[in-house]
Amino acid sequence: MNRLSFLIARTLRQEAPLSSLSVSVGELMTELEGRRVALVGNARSLAERDEGAAIDAADLVIRINRAPMPASRTHGTRTDWLALATSIGDEDLDRLRPRRILWMSHKRKRLPWAVAQSEGFYLHPIADWGGLRDRLGAPPTTGLMMIDLLTSSGLASLRLHGFDFFASLSLTGSRRADQVPHDFAAEKEYVDTLMARDSRITQADA
Repeated sequence: MNRLSFLIARTLRQEAPLSSLSVSVGELMTELEGRRVALVGNARSLAERDEGAAIDAADLVIRINRAPMPASRTHGTRTDWLALATSIGDEDLDRLRPRRILWMSHKRKRLPWAVAQSEGFYLHPIADWGGLRDRLGAPPTTGLMMIDLLTSSGLASLRLHGFDFFASLSLTGSRRADQVPHDFAAEKEYVDTLMARDSRITQADA
């Protein structure tokens, strides 16, 4: 697919040609099998914690959206996968240098050509986004979509860093919980329920 055909497919929301650019979910599952995964959220509270070494010690480090990293002591240094639901500039991509980019948003018109052309690119199915939205009663955050995807795999463990469900707000902006379309109480309950039944999932600040 060339750039023009990509732009047409994106504008007309033609899912099939866009999906042809993506690796299969099976490829993701294969890479996750037996791995110790660190999923790093963007809560401001993480900047006050010494979790960087534990993050970098994971087999696979996944960050979210523009993924600010104030210090290696708090956030670590590696980015293996980057889960996106927003635009991202070349400067941030050069800083993060992810091996794989996952586009998690249902908003296909925001998908950048450079991201869709990146090696190992994954396009999250709209049906999966919609199913999670229906369970929550609100649009899911990128972090929750990743938790849902990761726990469907055969990973060995999933450690959550920087997830306080907006209690300390986000490092990426100044909006309050009532200024974003997500239901953080519902997401916390969802994750708490997952952790209670799946011992692979733990939270670093718990």
